[in-house]
Amino acid sequence: MTRQTLALLSVFTWLAGCATDDLQRHAQDTQSFARNTFQADAALHADDNARQRSRDAAKAMLARGPLSQDDAVRVALLHAPSFQAMLAESTREAADAARLSRPSNPVFTFERLVRREHGEVDLDIGRLLSVSILEWLTWPQRHEASTAMAERARLNAAGASVDAAREAREAWVRAVAAGQALLYFEQVMDAAEASAELAKRMYQAGNFSRLQRARQHAFYADAAVQLTRARQGVLATREALVRTLGLDSSLAGSLTLPPRLPDPPVEARREASTAQTAMQQRIDVAMAQAGLKAQAARLGFETPSSFVNAFHVAAARNSETGKPPQRGYELEIALPLFDFGNAQRAGARAAYLAALNRAAQTVVDAESRVREHYAAYRAAHDLALHYRLEIVPLRKSIADETLLKYNGMLTGVFDLLAESRTQIASVIQAIETERDFWLADAALSATLLGRPVSGSGLTAASAAASDSGPAH
Repeated sequence: MTRQTLALLSVFTWLAGCATDDLQRHAQDTQSFARNTFQADAALHADDNARQRSRDAAKAMLARGPLSQDDAVRVALLHAPSFQAMLAESTREAADAARLSRPSNPVFTFERLVRREHGEVDLDIGRLLSVSILEWLTWPQRHEASTAMAERARLNAAGASVDAAREAREAWVRAVAAGQALLYFEQVMDAAEASAELAKRMYQAGNFSRLQRARQHAFYADAAVQLTRARQGVLATREALVRTLGLDSSLAGSLTLPPRLPDPPVEARREASTAQTAMQQRIDVAMAQAGLKAQAARLGFETPSSFVNAFHVAAARNSETGKPPQRGYELEIALPLFDFGNAQRAGARAAYLAALNRAAQTVVDAESRVREHYAAYRAAHDLALHYRLEIVPLRKSIADETLLKYNGMLTGVFDLLAESRTQIASVIQAIETERDFWLADAALSATLLGRPVSGSGLTAASAAASDSGPAH
């Protein structure tokens, strides 16, 4: 084997090793992002042993007791198959990026020809080792495109982590809020049932009209409907959390949730601190810039290839019986007689302009999304504190005064029961505003990292809250 061949093989071996290093670096970057941002592990499970370890870790977190919001994020990033699928997809993108920067493999051609004439045998052996010169000449541009594509794959993995964490937080908030509200719907049901039973007895005693009894029974019927919906909501939100975390039946049986949501912070995030988020550090902006760099690099190597799309050089060695071997080289060039590459160059230029404008629009959208979600966050925070500090204490004070009047025989039992229902309804609405706040907080956190969700969600959530409230 000649020195030239050894050198060529060494180059190819080095390039193959670089591809492996790129994939390892991609996995390490994904893991580092998850640990720094969510204090969680996010690694692709490549075999059954890794999957079993993740399952054991998730089982241990579930066994510790009520699952916290942060632990829900950790379970999702560690165990959820949907997140594993996204990690595998980003790894495939990283592999495609690594393959782009590698020239195509050399082609070895072996030819053996036998000629028999007048009882004599002539043997011709031809050997040809060819490589594409055009791909080697455009390797710097291909390497630059590969680097940009690898960066985009890394950002995709980071974005998948943010999406999985946000979905886990939102599912956890909804499940806990539904369980917390159910307790108060049951109290509403108890009060309505007592009111309906008392109205029935008073009607039978002749102290209540048919209309008065019907009104109290209507309250009871409405409360029964709302209680059924609340119970179904608890089941639905819990199962949504189970799906988000990727828990099978055995792990889902170990899932327990805290009895109530955490209190909203007294001080909201400051708008100035959210606006100081560097746009260059956002995932969506960085992805758009990486796509623009990749397209610019593609434009660099697609332009020359549009003129000459094939340029191969080959080292040849031929042997023939009874003759000294022949050595030489062979050149192969595709002549642009029918296709001059005008369409290919125009398409590459248009693709670059599209990437350029997408990057510019991404920056505009990112700034707008931050403002939109921060406004929704502040509105949800103000509403949650308003219910907690103003409406709920005020309703309790009214209920206490009504009880004093009832004890002094200044009001009736039905007024007392009605006020009790109203107080409980205000508590349920306070729970729903706290739920909306934590959902807005999750959306804002994802938006600041560069994965904005569509819409603020506050209007829809408030409408749903008003529809689900008990009849007063």
